[in-house]
Amino acid sequence: MLGSPPVIRIIRLLGAAIGLLVGISFVAGTGGPFAQSTYAGALIAAWLVAWLVVGFALLPYLTVVPAGWLISRVQALSTAEFVTAVVGLLLGLVMGLLLGLPLAAVPAPLGTWLPLGVSIFLGLGMAGLTVAKRNDLILAAEAIGIFRRPVAESASHTGEPYVVVDTSAIIDGRIADIVEAGFLQGTLVVSRVVLDELQRIADNADTLRRNRGRRGLEILSRLQKDATLPVDIVDDGFPEIGEVDAKLVALARSRNGTILTNDFNLNRVAEIQGVRVMNVNSLANALKPAVLPGEDLRVRVIQEGKEVGQGVGFLDDGTMIVVEGGARYLDREIEVGVTRVLQTVAGRMIFAQPKPE
Repeated sequence: MLGSPPVIRIIRLLGAAIGLLVGISFVAGTGGPFAQSTYAGALIAAWLVAWLVVGFALLPYLTVVPAGWLISRVQALSTAEFVTAVVGLLLGLVMGLLLGLPLAAVPAPLGTWLPLGVSIFLGLGMAGLTVAKRNDLILAAEAIGIFRRPVAESASHTGEPYVVVDTSAIIDGRIADIVEAGFLQGTLVVSRVVLDELQRIADNADTLRRNRGRRGLEILSRLQKDATLPVDIVDDGFPEIGEVDAKLVALARSRNGTILTNDFNLNRVAEIQGVRVMNVNSLANALKPAVLPGEDLRVRVIQEGKEVGQGVGFLDDGTMIVVEGGARYLDREIEVGVTRVLQTVAGRMIFAQPKPE
C-alpha cells in the first residue's frame, strides 16, 4: 500500500539522497558560501547533513501524504461524481488551452505564468461545477439520448421519494416483503448510525438481542441484493446531533424524504417536525380483513380471558378475538357473532358472542 512502512522508508531514503545532492550542488567546486571560512570543512559537512535530514524528513509529506489524501478523497466519490469530475477537468483544461494560446503572447513574465494559472483555475473550477450539477447533467444526457441508466438507478432521481429506514423497521423484517410486493418506490436510505446500531446489537452478549441484530443485517443484505429498489448507505452528516432518532429525522428533512419505522416514539417525533412517516404496523393493520359487527366467524378458543368467563382466540392474521362466555369452549372451535371491533395502538381487538348450537 502507498502508506505502508516499507514504502515510507524507501521514500525517506530517497529524500535523504535528494537532500544530499541539493546540498552538494550548493557547495560543489568553489565551496559555496563557506569557501573563505576557517572551518570550511566542518561547515560544509554540517550543511550536507542538514540537507540530508531535511530531505529525509520532508519528502514523505511532499509525496506520500498528499497522494494518500487524494486517493482517499477519490475513493469517497461515487461513480457519477468521479466521472463528472474527470469530464469537467478535461473540459476546463481544453478551455484553458484555448485561452492560453493568446495569453502566451503577453510579454514575460505574465506570458509565462498566465496560461498555466488559467488552465489550473478552469480545470479545477469546471471539475467542481460538474460534480455539483451532476444530477442535472445526467438528466440532460439522458434527454438527448447519450446514455440510459437502469430503471432502478434512474428512479431515485426523477421525483421518486427517499425512504429513510430506521433500525426497528430493518430488524422487524417485514420491509423486505413490502419491497418485494412493490409497495415502496424510490430509494431506501440507510444511515451509517443505523448500520452501526445493527452491528452493536449483533455483537451483544444477550442471545435474543444478538439474534435480532443478525436478522437485521441479513434483511439489509437481502434488500441490497434485491434489484427492486436501490439501497443507499449514507454517512452521518449531522455530527452536532447526538440521538439516533433525531439524526434520522434530520436526514429525512434534508432529503425531503419519508421515514419508514415501527417505532412509536420516532413516529410521533417525526410527525411533530413535519416529516412524513410510514409505519409498518399501521400498514399491517390496514391490510387485515375488515370485520363488522353482526358478522359470523369460526374461531378456536385457546385460552381464558382476563374477565371471568371470557375465552380468547386468534384469527389467521393474528387478530385477537375475545369471546364473552367462551371459557367453557376451551380448546374447541366454535361459531361466534361479532358484537364490536376495537382499534388500539397495539392493533385490533374483536369482541364476540358464541352462536347458539
